[in-house]
Amino acid sequence: MASADFPAHFFDRLDGSDDADFYQVARLVTHIDDDTIAALTAVYREMLPAHSAVLDLMSSWVSHLPPEARFRRVAGLGMNADELRRNPRLTEFVVHDLNANPDLPYGDASFDAIVNAVSVQYLTRPVEVFASMRRVVKPGGVALVAISHRMFPTKAVLGWQALDTADRARLVRHYFELAGGWEPPQVLDRSPAYADPLWVIFAQRPSEC
Repeated sequence: MASADFPAHFFDRLDGSDDADFYQVARLVTHIDDDTIAALTAVYREMLPAHSAVLDLMSSWVSHLPPEARFRRVAGLGMNADELRRNPRLTEFVVHDLNANPDLPYGDASFDAIVNAVSVQYLTRPVEVFASMRRVVKPGGVALVAISHRMFPTKAVLGWQALDTADRARLVRHYFELAGGWEPPQVLDRSPAYADPLWVIFAQRPSEC
């Protein structure tokens, strides 16, 4: 979908092997600094409704959700069952490769909010994923995509690696726009001083849809 909007080889990767092999071993580490994690948690605290149903997309062993927040449902979708099983915030999880199948395995309008933390750079079919995100979020619901500058360089798409942070934020906005069905996406710069940068790109599904 919308491949003509990107240069040739934009979504190629240095390591084009099966992602299931790469993610077979659990990596129980965080990928941004503690201050940046705290900044992301603060954004979630501001923007995620209490007692809502949340989808943690491309999840791992930690979701960075506010520790005091209570959600009705927190579904995790990721690539490693051991990581997901260790995540105390998840009420359920599924192992699912979005590069192999970008359609999310959930019903229409299942979630009030979707979060994705520093993982969007690994998507090879992001526009299809963002369209599926729109399908599974409720009218009026929100999707938040957090980006920083760290990555697994062999698995991040080449186009992402060629961009600076500001252009990466614009790229994620473009994903929302190409997917269709979202309100105009907005960008927050919540980068802490002397820590990893943090940009959060978010968009709502229109309430009337």
